[in-house]
Amino acid sequence: MAAQSITEVKSGAGSGVDDASRLAARGVTVGYGGRTVIDDLDVAIPPGVITTIIGPNGCGKSTLLRTLSRLLKPARGTVVLDGEDIAGLRTRDVAKKLGLLPQAPVAPEGLTVSDLVARGRHPHQSWLRQWSSDDAAVVERALAMTGVSDLADRPVDSLSGGQRQRVWISMTLAQGTDLLLLDEPTTYLDLAHAIDVLDLVDDLHESGCAVVMVLHDLNLATRYSDNLIVMREGSILAQGHPRDVITAELLQDAFGLRAKVIDDPVGDRPLIVPIGRAHVQLDPATSKMSQS
Repeated sequence: MAAQSITEVKSGAGSGVDDASRLAARGVTVGYGGRTVIDDLDVAIPPGVITTIIGPNGCGKSTLLRTLSRLLKPARGTVVLDGEDIAGLRTRDVAKKLGLLPQAPVAPEGLTVSDLVARGRHPHQSWLRQWSSDDAAVVERALAMTGVSDLADRPVDSLSGGQRQRVWISMTLAQGTDLLLLDEPTTYLDLAHAIDVLDLVDDLHESGCAVVMVLHDLNLATRYSDNLIVMREGSILAQGHPRDVITAELLQDAFGLRAKVIDDPVGDRPLIVPIGRAHVQLDPATSKMSQS
């Protein structure tokens, strides 16, 4: 699918904001029920790239994403969006700047694809500004951009998992934002559909979207990301380009994973080859573990 400019999906003029200050967390501490999950964390999201947050289960990946999107309020610290404390912005204004796709979203039964995508225009509606032909055009372009125009009249609950993810991403695009936060967008998808969704994410990035997502598959994260944030126990262990971040030592430190890191034969990225117990043996000459 040819990538369409994201500016064609946005309505109205650009914000004129310096992209370097789009989204950041400063000293945030977040928890649930008295348990701290993230403690005094600082992170800045680089402009114009795909950033992926990785780490073991329970390390705070989704908590960080939900905090950046204002779904969770930090006990301490600040999230900054376009130079302003996100806590002080109106919900409508946040939705115009930032689109969030949560884990496993569910649409009301019988809702059609076009109706769901049209809900992305709600932040732009008011009693003074009702639905217009401009809104309809934005929805049409968002459907085209994600390759689901032919599904517009289908009920969302009749679609395959990969189709549904495309439709939900289309809805976030209809908000008119070029900053997308995706929480495990490939969950429950087989590998072919996961690749399809991540190819779409790559298309959106090429069209001008900055993307922040959480992924569990480490090799897909390295292949589709320009910037990795590696978390462990609520803190950031490493951040940077996959070539600079992914090492056997880091994988052991972050995940307790024994692995070899080699060159990806189909991309300029590292490829992680896990080593299980069946592939490790004791070297009788040295009494040290060797890899078969």
